[in-house]
Amino acid sequence: MDRMDRMDRAAQPEHGPLAGFTVGVTAARRADELGTLLQRRGAAVLHAPALRIVQLADDSELLAATKDLLDQAPHIVVATTAIGFRGWIEAADGWGLGEALLDRLRGVEVLARGPKVKGAIRAAGLTEEWSPSSESMAEVLDRLLEHGVEGLRIAVQLHGEPLPGFVESLRAAGAEVVGVPVYRWMPPEDITPVDRLLDSTIGRGVDALTFTSAPAAASLLSRAEDRGLLPELLNALNHDVLAACVGPVTALPLQAHGVDTVQPERFRLGPLVQVLCKELPGRARVLPIAGHRIEIRGHAVLVDGALRPVPPAGMSLLRALCRRPGWVVARSELLRALPGAGRDEHAVETAMARLRTALGTPKLIQTVVKRGYRLALDPAADSKYGND
Repeated sequence: MDRMDRMDRAAQPEHGPLAGFTVGVTAARRADELGTLLQRRGAAVLHAPALRIVQLADDSELLAATKDLLDQAPHIVVATTAIGFRGWIEAADGWGLGEALLDRLRGVEVLARGPKVKGAIRAAGLTEEWSPSSESMAEVLDRLLEHGVEGLRIAVQLHGEPLPGFVESLRAAGAEVVGVPVYRWMPPEDITPVDRLLDSTIGRGVDALTFTSAPAAASLLSRAEDRGLLPELLNALNHDVLAACVGPVTALPLQAHGVDTVQPERFRLGPLVQVLCKELPGRARVLPIAGHRIEIRGHAVLVDGALRPVPPAGMSLLRALCRRPGWVVARSELLRALPGAGRDEHAVETAMARLRTALGTPKLIQTVVKRGYRLALDPAADSKYGND
């Protein structure tokens, strides 16, 4: 067993796959669940809800739509979200119309977008007629059009997200469509966390952003544009910060701006976290340095598998050194890599001392007198880690 193989064996993780990475969460609902899943796998989480959900239990539009359906029964009801369907029934109960609405729905064909909506429908004592395996509204639309909708009255429980072409296609095919607006997405009451997340993303303080709804993605892009930061945000998402979406509909606003996204095959929070567990470690830089295996993550370094948190200034220096591993990097260049350091090269020495302490192995970084610093790269082992 050679030295590098022993290092590989020693590097078996004693930490979560996301240790050393920071993940931004833009979700308004189920954010705690997503954050917990990420933290259990070692990630640091920065939460900034890009939107808030406003229930419309007292809204005249929802009441009018409900009365309209009670007066004239629909042929088909399309339920799109569990929270929305439950909210509709609860609002009807509040108006004294709950039983009448359930009686009406028992006599019509109910389509559910996915399993969570099916659960809400069954909890209300109803049974869905059909649900797509893909949880895609496009598949729901295909089924409706395939069976023919001319002359049919179709109620669509809206859920605050855009349904590109859905209602328009049904109407073009001859259906009468009644929208049931149960809740709306609104900007957050406190925009400060969103601005903090934007600044952190642009400054590469996060390694990934997660999106669980298209409106959240659109809202973050809109806020960046309002602040004049959209080009910087897009640059970060296109080069350094991973955009992870729960599904293809959620990804649309980002893809419209040319941002590549990753998404799970199953549109769930668990699979979304699994995608991050695969993608983020795969993007980390791995180098053989002074007989050690070094893996550089967002705010930490793995040294032979041991997690070493590194302060931001130290990470800035380390990334500057890693751009040319084994080569001497001048103090003046390292100074430019330090945010807010000014012109005092002593700041480089101070940050370098703290970096070496954080790494726990001083020989990883060599001082070259009167010239600068270099990583003590092991050239013979370099190809083993794909850094030719």
